[in-house]
Amino acid sequence: MDFKMLRSFVEKIEKGLSLIAPKKPGLNYFNENQVETTTNVVPEDVVSKGYFAVVAIKDGEIKRFVVELDYLANPAFLGLLDQAGEEYGFKQQGTLAVPCRPQELQKILDGWRVIPDNSKGAGRAIYFPKFL
Repeated sequence: MDFKMLRSFVEKIEKGLSLIAPKKPGLNYFNENQVETTTNVVPEDVVSKGYFAVVAIKDGEIKRFVVELDYLANPAFLGLLDQAGEEYGFKQQGTLAVPCRPQELQKILDGWRVIPDNSKGAGRAIYFPKFL
């Protein structure tokens, strides 16, 4: 997929996400008050352009993340989206939920970096898995 196609895809996703803003807060299968609040978690009403909110939910653990649209090109993140579609369906409202522990999502997010390409003002995303 070339850069123009990826950019077009990301813009469509961004536009679609802005159009489906929830009329009522959150997902109907968990209590939003249960979501862990830490200094690196952005409040519900603050999601900047180019970002989207994701909630990692598994075995009673719930944590909200705000991630860049670049993660939509991450194979591991796309796998989580497939799992979310199978488990929750494709008609989620509000914050996107993925069926994994918060630590698992954080590991995926930590391993994905965008390498700037200064000649074109863009970048390419590369996955750097962390080996323990």
